[in-house]
Amino acid sequence: MDFLTSSTVIAFAAPLFAMAVALAAHQILLRILQRLFRPDNAPVLSRVVRCGSHATRFAVAFAVLLAAVPALPLPATAMEMVARAVGMCFIGALGWTIAAKVGAVFDAYLHRSGPNESGSEWRRRRTKLTVFRRLALLTIMALTVGFMLMTVPLVRTIGISLFASAGVAGIVLGIAARPTIANLIAGIQIALTQPIRIGDSVVVEGEWGNVDEITSTYVVVRIWDDRRLIVPLGYFLEKPFQNWTRDAPNILGSVMLYVDYSVPIPALRDHLRAVLDSTSLWDKRVWNLQVTDLKERTMELRALVSAPDAGTAWDLRCLVREEMIRFLTERYPGSLPRERLDVARSTVERAAERSFPEPERINGQA
Repeated sequence: MDFLTSSTVIAFAAPLFAMAVALAAHQILLRILQRLFRPDNAPVLSRVVRCGSHATRFAVAFAVLLAAVPALPLPATAMEMVARAVGMCFIGALGWTIAAKVGAVFDAYLHRSGPNESGSEWRRRRTKLTVFRRLALLTIMALTVGFMLMTVPLVRTIGISLFASAGVAGIVLGIAARPTIANLIAGIQIALTQPIRIGDSVVVEGEWGNVDEITSTYVVVRIWDDRRLIVPLGYFLEKPFQNWTRDAPNILGSVMLYVDYSVPIPALRDHLRAVLDSTSLWDKRVWNLQVTDLKERTMELRALVSAPDAGTAWDLRCLVREEMIRFLTERYPGSLPRERLDVARSTVERAAERSFPEPERINGQA
């Protein structure tokens, strides 16, 4: 009896001892790899080694337990249940490990920026890596869950039945998952064609903002007042929108002025140049002041200025607007828009005044 008890204890203790040895070997190997691949000589491999270390520990532990389950002194039913549970845990830990390592590769390239890389090139590369990173992690997660469920006999039977009737099931699943599949395909198209990139200034549904995040199904646009506009990916492939930084971030801005016809245009043009020279908001590319239209009572002027980006262009337009109005009110107050009224008396009224003398003169004669 004591022999059976001791052998049972040894049978259950052996897997634990093997798991401890495997974890110790894993830790030693991890330390060796960390010394070999350092951030200064191998930044990508260093990040891959460091990320997902907890996941690899779980994967090693469950792999040892899975190999030791057949040697446990358990009934057949209990052994089958334990083996299935440990197998599902091993698949989950393995999927976690693969996802961590793949994500580390993408993150390593996301955080690397070349010394000669411009802003547009960096946004282009960041958009591709971000979208494909999410798609890769989503694929790994779906495969991991699928393999875990396939270890259950009932689920495996249902899966085989679905594959046998793939025609009808495919149509039903395609209709049910159409929005999700469409957004996933749209994400791949956006990553390849890049109508938008992370950091781009866009106008969507009449709202101006910057592309803050691109997920596998939607885009987050950070509006100028810090609100967040959530837009499905398919929107940017099906509907028109404005991208102000598609090729370059610099942009032109216009300021409209409505003044009286008597305003001196050369003086306004000189003052506009003086305002632009006094501020760092202007990038010194384009400036102009032109008469663009003649209204019934006013003259329309357009001041055209250039700025390095959309946010700076807004501030520059506001500054030009303020300075031009201040200049007009101080130097030419009569040049602001005003109503003209010419009061003229008719010929009949003037003849009637001449035919009737004034009362004072009549009283004087009397």
